[in-house]
Amino acid sequence: MQFKHFAIVAFAAFAFAQGAKAQNLQVFYDFGDGREYVTTTFEMFKADKFGDTFWFIDHNYNSTNHKNASYFKGASSAVNASYFEIERGINFWQDSKLKDLSGHIEYDGSTWGAGIWCFGAKYFLHSEDFSKTFTLALMYDLHRGYGEADIPVKFSGVWGLNDLFGVKGLVFKGFIDVWGNNAVWGPDDETKFSVLTEPQLWYNLGDVFDGHLDVGTEVELSVNFAGHKGFMCNPCAGLRWTF
Repeated sequence: MQFKHFAIVAFAAFAFAQGAKAQNLQVFYDFGDGREYVTTTFEMFKADKFGDTFWFIDHNYNSTNHKNASYFKGASSAVNASYFEIERGINFWQDSKLKDLSGHIEYDGSTWGAGIWCFGAKYFLHSEDFSKTFTLALMYDLHRGYGEADIPVKFSGVWGLNDLFGVKGLVFKGFIDVWGNNAVWGPDDETKFSVLTEPQLWYNLGDVFDGHLDVGTEVELSVNFAGHKGFMCNPCAGLRWTF
């Protein structure tokens, strides 16, 4: 399980339309090769008359300092331990024909020192009842120093499908990011881009805990990401609590 990017969170699509807010806590266990640790993600989304705000914090619990590594591992202090992202959609024209088009500002930060600003626009597509949503975002990616790119562009797509196959409470959601990234793997071995997608499948337990609890899975699929050259697949299982 690695770090998620949501240009606009699919679980909050209806909240986006209604000017409401939503937040959730996700706890995943990563079954990826050499990983086998827990990651928590806390997300918050809020829409207002000027646009919307989204942020999330990821943290890995893969400390090797625990006296018994077979137990739940402690919060990591490693360089890849935490990731934070905050995004602001700018939309003063919500009553116009361009209401689904917003400006976009984003900041990505982490414990390995990368602090990246992105500027661009996003477009929100949805069915009439908001049960199906899709968001596209195109940004200028201001990498400087670490990870600086010859192609400073970032593309994000986010989708959400509620009541999948007619099953109430079954949700398929996820995102895909593609961005320029001059990753150096060795002498004369350099790539120009990275790809990350994390499809999730959640099932809401209904009356259990008044509908706040979901069980589900996530699969991280990536190319040239997180220090790994080429393709990588990391399946996860998790729980999600929506506040």
